[in-house]
Amino acid sequence: MSDQPGLSDLQQRLDRVAEGGGEERIRRQHEAGKLTARERVELLLDPGSFVEIDALVTHRCTDFGMEKQQFPGDGVVCGYGTIDGRLVYLFAQDFTVFGGSLSETNARKICKVMDLAVANGAPIVGLNDSGGARIQEGVMSLAGYADIFLRNTLTSGVVPQISAIMGPCAGGAVYSPAITDFVFMVEGTSYMFVTGPEVIRTVTHEEVTKEELGGAATHATKSGVCHFTVANDAACLAGIRDLLSYLPSNNLGDPPPGPESDPPEREEAWLDGVVPADPNRPYDIKKLIGGVIDDGRFLEVHAAYARNLVVGFARFGGRAVGIVANQPAYLAGVLDIDASLKGARFVRFCDAFNLPLVVFEDVPGFLPGTQQEFGGIIKHGAKLLYAFAEATVPKITVITRKAYGGAYCVMASKHIRTDVNLAYPTAEIAVMGPEGAVNILYKRELDAAGDGAAALRAEKVAEYRAKFSNPYIAAERGFVDAVIPPRTTRGQIIRALRQLESKRASTPPKKHGNLPL
Repeated sequence: MSDQPGLSDLQQRLDRVAEGGGEERIRRQHEAGKLTARERVELLLDPGSFVEIDALVTHRCTDFGMEKQQFPGDGVVCGYGTIDGRLVYLFAQDFTVFGGSLSETNARKICKVMDLAVANGAPIVGLNDSGGARIQEGVMSLAGYADIFLRNTLTSGVVPQISAIMGPCAGGAVYSPAITDFVFMVEGTSYMFVTGPEVIRTVTHEEVTKEELGGAATHATKSGVCHFTVANDAACLAGIRDLLSYLPSNNLGDPPPGPESDPPEREEAWLDGVVPADPNRPYDIKKLIGGVIDDGRFLEVHAAYARNLVVGFARFGGRAVGIVANQPAYLAGVLDIDASLKGARFVRFCDAFNLPLVVFEDVPGFLPGTQQEFGGIIKHGAKLLYAFAEATVPKITVITRKAYGGAYCVMASKHIRTDVNLAYPTAEIAVMGPEGAVNILYKRELDAAGDGAAALRAEKVAEYRAKFSNPYIAAERGFVDAVIPPRTTRGQIIRALRQLESKRASTPPKKHGNLPL
């Protein structure tokens, strides 16, 4: 039986699509330690689920001999498929075709799948591996970037947007990932920067390598642009799949339920001693988190950035939540500029996508110093306050130890619409620590005490601690709903989440608030 007319031509065209930039360029991609765009797509999605869109699109440029260089697909693979059976839209830039550079036509392909993602309420994943705007097309490629940026902005808070940087991402190209919700970077093969080392050398005479300037480690530890770093392409794609398992498909849905294999009322006796009796002794808040969440599985976000604040995803009784926690093991858990920005961004994401917030609070205050004040700790700290106050999702706070001053107010206190506020017996809820308070309250007496000042100070500190540095005054006024044994934390949180399942809250009608940027 002979082929139907046109079928052989179609097959030849599709075979050409699958070839990308050709064997030589694919080989070089592999030698660089990178997968091709199509290999990445297949690894990310459930087997056999990928449906490609616009596979036969080609560019329209006729300048600089471009009309002689035509590749179907034009350097980006677009379409949809499933991850764990859930619909996902994606695009994957193909570095083997014109270095993955953005053209008018492949920008339209990306915009098409983004529009489809919003229309159908499904996440959008971008796999970035591009040399930037296609220079041969001039302003048309720049217009393509702007079209994508607009959609990133309009899509924000509607469906989750995840970016993976799996090669170069420079110049204007960096702003699309920056607008999205989460950024993955592959160690050793990816970088992001607005201006490269050559430009910096010319303008400022600074010597810096691509890796130092915009590698995964730099953006994970210094700039905070990157949320997750991974060892290779395969780990990156597995990480995206794991992240999506905690997220709803859109802002109108709920996160997918997880297994309920961990008993809801499980108690761990060792938790009663997790907070040291000495208020100045550090401890690892992640140990406490691991002891109360489902199966100890915690997906930490921004793990290497602003380590004095811990954020990430976990489950309680199968229900996905966002966790925000001060980290006493790093800078005593103080809030600073970086921690405030990290926390505010995460809280607003959780609020946008119906993820309840569970807060573990042990905060002595905001980091003092001229660097923080000159850097704008006032406005940046206000971002975290604004985010918690604005959030209408279920909010549960557990005060484990210190809750001092303005930081107490900021960290999801009862006064900014937090639903359930719990405290351990070790909690210290006060304007400031006992030592600082005594130095202010009894300054004259201490100055006059001479040799007896140390003994007087110790006496007054003990009095202040007994009277004010405890959870009971706050509990008497209803600012704390209950003082609980630490071993019961898991059960208390799960019961709180269950009673808040149908929570409905709103804010006054407005176009939008004016976040203190």
